[in-house]
Amino acid sequence: MKFLLPGKLFMQTERHDPAYIWDMMDAAKTTIQLTEGVSLQQYLEDRKLQLAVERLIEIIGEAARNVSKTFKDLHQDIPWHKIVAQRHVLAHDYGEIQQEKMWLLVLQNIPELIAKLQPLIIPPPPNPES
Repeated sequence: MKFLLPGKLFMQTERHDPAYIWDMMDAAKTTIQLTEGVSLQQYLEDRKLQLAVERLIEIIGEAARNVSKTFKDLHQDIPWHKIVAQRHVLAHDYGEIQQEKMWLLVLQNIPELIAKLQPLIIPPPPNPES
């Protein structure tokens, strides 16, 4: 991704990839936490929960969109295009959202995504004060 600042051209670098992967993981885990023990019927009746899940899926998609091509090429087992496409639907085609499909995404795809992202998370450096 390229973006312009007055008089300069910058390229997104791989150095931000760990932060984007962490954002994806955090949003995915939060999605699981919010929906744990919730039935499809409960989900369909809870507009606040639906909106929270939609927002978390948007965050996952936006972070995935910003991951460098180099990183994506190294981790082709992650469906980057589908993740970003889902974010696009939520952000731009929000009238087309089918909550039953969102629920299936939460049940099936989010746990798979967590499993694929987990080995990619870089632990924070040790705290020298502890």
